[in-house]
Amino acid sequence: MFSYYGSKSKIVDYYPPPKHKRIIEPFAGSARYSLKYFDREINLYDKYAIVIEVWHYLQQCSREDILKLPKPAIGDDLRKYDQLSEIEKKFMGFIVQAAQGKPANTVTKMSAFYANTSDIRKQIADELFKIKHWVIKQGCYKEIENVEATWFIDPPYQFGGQHQYKFNNKTIDFNSLAEWCKNRNGQSIVCENTKAEWMDFKPMKQIQGAGNTDTVEAIWSNHKTNYDNVQVSLFEGM
Repeated sequence: MFSYYGSKSKIVDYYPPPKHKRIIEPFAGSARYSLKYFDREINLYDKYAIVIEVWHYLQQCSREDILKLPKPAIGDDLRKYDQLSEIEKKFMGFIVQAAQGKPANTVTKMSAFYANTSDIRKQIADELFKIKHWVIKQGCYKEIENVEATWFIDPPYQFGGQHQYKFNNKTIDFNSLAEWCKNRNGQSIVCENTKAEWMDFKPMKQIQGAGNTDTVEAIWSNHKTNYDNVQVSLFEGM
């Protein structure tokens, strides 16, 4: 629905499918896992108010609302788009850039290309129906009731991305988060990379990360996965 730093769009198919009718994402961002299984009972939470406001905006949008959004030109300042509401400007700030944790204000050459040539509006408009029934709230993961569900837990990673998120890894007590993850009712799927030290993560998929550097995405789950016996060394030199 919109680009966001740390999105699982490239690797969502590698995660285990949900075992429960309800999916909870306590660090929702762009909620790529929930979009894959959109017809479940979806509960999204995020501390970042703008992320939640964008999701609420999309929930009440019609196809026409999305399709009529302006096509930005290089150098445009989205804050000066007087024809748009404040939340439309924020949403545009996400779709004119790729993989950032905060909405942009200025349209660069690359972001104009991304926003205007990829038919992004039609893609978003075609998916609006998927999110109408979702429950989306602003809040901290600690405040969520521990109900039986598939918990897809994708926090800011322990190492990296400090300058991307409004609430970054410096705001997280990872030892406390680890215990919280282990104590969820139902199925827990926790995302990280292999640099992380706060849980016993298993390597899952090597991808090209920020700055064109290779990184190995990792997983922890309280259920058996296909990655339980995979060694990091298998990814070296790939």
